[in-house]
Amino acid sequence: MIIPQPEADLSLNIMVVGADIIKTLTKSKDGVPVEEVLKKFLSSDNRRTHRLFFDVMTFLYILGAVEENNNIIKVKYGYTQKNLFQY
Repeated sequence: MIIPQPEADLSLNIMVVGADIIKTLTKSKDGVPVEEVLKKFLSSDNRRTHRLFFDVMTFLYILGAVEENNNIIKVKYGYTQKNLFQY
């Protein structure tokens, strides 16, 4: 299980930031260019870096949550879950 450090800033946690990226990607069915996702990612918090973006994208790719084709990123399975108790 991945447990964040108690002193860590959760707004920069890879799981929290990954959820933000998935939320952004679910707004488009055809996917979003990498550059647009990166720009939105960096503009939402000035503490976010390019390295954090690529770490998060690698994490999401390893989980199988996103896929990339010709520099277009999209959510792999749709993730239509609206709340914690709905599957």
